[in-house]
Amino acid sequence: MRVDLFDFDLPPDRIALHPARPRDSARLLHAPASGEMEDRIVRDLPSLLRPGDLFVVNDTRVIPAALVGVRAARGEGAAIGVEVNLHKREDAGVWRAFARPGKRLREGDVIAFGETLSARIAAKGEGGEVTLAFDCAGADLDDAIARVGAMPLPPYILAQRAPDAADAADYQTMFAQRAGAVAAPTAGLHFTPALLERLDALGVERATVTLHVGAGTFLPVKAEDTDAHAMHAEWREIPQAAADAVNSARADGRRVIAVGTTALRSLESAADVQGRIAATAGDTAIFITPGYRFRVVDGLWTNFHLPRSTLFMLVSAFVGLERAHALYAHAIAQGYRFYSYGDASLLFREAAS
Repeated sequence: MRVDLFDFDLPPDRIALHPARPRDSARLLHAPASGEMEDRIVRDLPSLLRPGDLFVVNDTRVIPAALVGVRAARGEGAAIGVEVNLHKREDAGVWRAFARPGKRLREGDVIAFGETLSARIAAKGEGGEVTLAFDCAGADLDDAIARVGAMPLPPYILAQRAPDAADAADYQTMFAQRAGAVAAPTAGLHFTPALLERLDALGVERATVTLHVGAGTFLPVKAEDTDAHAMHAEWREIPQAAADAVNSARADGRRVIAVGTTALRSLESAADVQGRIAATAGDTAIFITPGYRFRVVDGLWTNFHLPRSTLFMLVSAFVGLERAHALYAHAIAQGYRFYSYGDASLLFREAAS
């Protein structure tokens, strides 16, 4: 499909630079499978659900993946500062990353991140991507990154403000357990212990998967057609307990609701043609655009996404392109806040009831 079909005008002041406080006071756009959309508040969520609905959440934890270092001087020039954003771990001591200024870096260059951590550029790709072989590995590397790194806020926030102390907690969901993401699964940012208690009391069930979100989620789609866009792979795991919960819900005719596009992609990438989920672990680069046949997920809880992004394409596949544009036009007109720290939507596709 033409990428320009997923474009829309977004006023810059709709970009949320900080989250709502408390988290469940954010606005919520409810779009049932049939009928009119509704303007609600996140804490209204229990009134929109049924006993037996299954919420699937992502328990990935964001690491401080934004690093600042120095490439040593070469014969023809001085040392230069380098900004690095880790995006995918290759093994215990190797990460793929985006680096700036990428054009001034070469394979074999060594970047020092403070006095305790350094990495050699083992390979260079396109668009500023590099492969970094660090001078330590495993838990030692994790500890070093935690010491020298910063929370990797999305570029559309960093373009308007610097990170602050609150971001360390604000950019982490209450489900976060397994370290490895370099971007937050932002749909989960809206939940609070009080809201989860109300969902539990209603009889809403919960299952957990892991998808370590990569920085590729923020990359613009530069191709003119979706067929020419290559997705960055991300690691995900569906534990047996989650697979069993999803398969049981589907067998009972209960709704499966993904908390975020990451949970949705995890489930859909692990489903067979009958929609049964198998426990699995490994990379997925699933790219969902209109025409995709959803096998598992009935409802999607998600934030509002960038124009021309793979995430808006997924939303368009889920509810239909025309309805997606109508929902987003309504959100813009009503002053909803967009992107990672923005407001939420609860979307149901027509197959759900």
